[in-house]
Amino acid sequence: MNPKLQKKINNLENIGRFPAEELLELLPIKKTDNVLDLGAGTGYISMSIAERVNTVYALDNDKDVLEYLETQAKERGITNITSVVGDFREIPLDNQLLDIAIASISLHEVKPLATALKEINRILKDRGLFLCIELEKSETSTGPRVSSKDMEVEMLDAGFTIVNKIYPSTQIANQSVYIILAQK
Repeated sequence: MNPKLQKKINNLENIGRFPAEELLELLPIKKTDNVLDLGAGTGYISMSIAERVNTVYALDNDKDVLEYLETQAKERGITNITSVVGDFREIPLDNQLLDIAIASISLHEVKPLATALKEINRILKDRGLFLCIELEKSETSTGPRVSSKDMEVEMLDAGFTIVNKIYPSTQIANQSVYIILAQK
């Protein structure tokens, strides 16, 4: 494996994460659901939800990381994950294809955020759910961050209705996390 890719995979595999089981408990998941994992990376969310749904679309802009995800899924006998190379601002999926979209610690990287949120709305079925997990913006935070208040406003502007806001005690990389569940 390419050393640069190996380093990226190691970094993705070793970052702090919100427990997948806790996230999935927030969603009324059905076996017939089609789910989008935005910024899928190595497939932490994709592989956690795959056995519970019809299809998982794992979207990432890094083809090599998605190939790694595919290899890992194959080794685990998971056959319902479809890798999608793409950008949040122009998701290469059909309108109203998905029941659920999940973005875990990935939207803060996207500019303009409004474009990405409108795309997520476009690919969700009517009454489809969008689960957003992000690091809270603070005076000491490093890197790009979007505050929970700003994210809520952006989601409303993109046509979502806020269903629930959660501020868990769990931290990622010593930073506070927020979760917003929204519906189209």
